[in-house]
Amino acid sequence: MTIDLSTRAGLGRAITLIESRRPDHQAEARALLAGLMPRTGQAQRIGITGVPGVGKSTFIESFGTLLTGMGHRVAVLAVDPTSRRSGGSILGDKTRMAKLAADERAFIRPSPAGETLGGVSRKTRETMLVCEAAGYDVILVETVGVGQSETVVADMVDFFLVLMLPNAGDELQGIKKGVLEVADLIAVNKADIDEAAARRAARAYEAALHIMEPASPDWSPTVQTISGISGMGLSDLWAAIELHRKKTEASGGRAARRAGQQVRWLEALIQEGLADRFLGRPDIAARLASVRQDVADGRVPASLAADELLGLAFGAE
Repeated sequence: MTIDLSTRAGLGRAITLIESRRPDHQAEARALLAGLMPRTGQAQRIGITGVPGVGKSTFIESFGTLLTGMGHRVAVLAVDPTSRRSGGSILGDKTRMAKLAADERAFIRPSPAGETLGGVSRKTRETMLVCEAAGYDVILVETVGVGQSETVVADMVDFFLVLMLPNAGDELQGIKKGVLEVADLIAVNKADIDEAAARRAARAYEAALHIMEPASPDWSPTVQTISGISGMGLSDLWAAIELHRKKTEASGGRAARRAGQQVRWLEALIQEGLADRFLGRPDIAARLASVRQDVADGRVPASLAADELLGLAFGAE
């Protein structure tokens, strides 16, 4: 299947193909990705997370517009939370980023998070590769930011940015250690509202970072104050990201980070494939409903039920 990636419409069709769960589409997507691999790997991959209300969409629109104005081509992979009740997503990122969506040097792809841990679509990694092959040299991955495992996002990007609010008191107590461990930079957003509060928050976050061991010997995470509305500090933020790239490329840390991500991605895909095949077996599907009910009613422990189902699939060991 030949898809023209030189247009946004063609890129959108390629991503739709990759996101499809139809077996024939998945086969076509694998063939497409295999042909695109030589054209990937040159983009700056940036993950962005933050609690709801921190201003992620406003920041991304301002930051993306800054970058396109500098000559970059920016792809935004914005993941919408999926309703546990209906299974639906709003997918309204193009509305929330109307200016950037109209920019010819930008591409915004909203995708439902589904049940994937970390607030990212299960096909986000493949989507990044397609965007790189299409010539986008900056990939911004926006997470749902609702307390899921942001480490999943950090394990697919080169730089992980955490947006925080200027209220460092109670919020600082609620910062998960896991987020601090993977953050490459903390940006205190909405600093234009109260610069003094933003500076106090920055000092508090700096103190928190100092007690953490840096994830990389090449880079010590920093804290900056910014404003997605006014654009304050965004140029300095990009300079920090570029400095991180320069340092990690020179040391080989960037290549090592990506290599590790690829291996862990392989392992995750193997686990996902095994689970799909396991649950797709007719004998497992026929037994699963009653086993689930037995576990839910407390008649059978989950460990015993799992052993029974695995025994059906792989036999007794």
